Amino acid sequence: MSWSKLKQQLESFLCPALMGKVEYRATSYRYLPDKAGQCYLTVDKKNILNMSDAATLIRWYQTELEVKNDPDIQIPIEHAEIEAIRLETKGQVPEDRLNVIARGRKISVVAKELLSAQSALSKSNFTVEATKFLASPIEESMESKDILLNILALVDRRIGKKRILNMRQQMKAKHPIVQYFYELRLNTL
Repeated sequence: MSWSKLKQQLESFLCPALMGKVEYRATSYRYLPDKAGQCYLTVDKKNILNMSDAATLIRWYQTELEVKNDPDIQIPIEHAEIEAIRLETKGQVPEDRLNVIARGRKISVVAKELLSAQSALSKSNFTVEATKFLASPIEESMESKDILLNILALVDRRIGKKRILNMRQQMKAKHPIVQYFYELRLNTL
């Protein structure tokens, strides 16, 4: 699919409040046909999502420790997870320490998922992912581990106000770029 057709289809699904604010852009190399162009997202004419740009406004994690120490990532711990650790330790660990252990284990899993999604995004082709987004149901894109699919779904008009408001908890464990687009969409409601 050509870039202009893909861009037109993506923009047709854009939330009305974000029309003109969020734009899909691409560079091309006229004299280098074997060199692929780069696609990126802009918000208010500022480049927000371009993996090859070092001056991006969003923080990209380099290590699992950075994710673990980031205060912006809030991981909710369920009672069942604490109970599983209590059974595992045969009740010999104090109550407050159980919560710390459960949070540590869960944030390790989240950190690995974030780094995996981030590295997949750096290797992905925007046009392939966008075509996949257009061909799949919106729910599949929202639940995906793929950062780009999450972003495209968040700015989509098919996601309503109620669904956006109900996503607040699950967005806390997402990558900062997904959180950025969630807040952007939340501010348009």
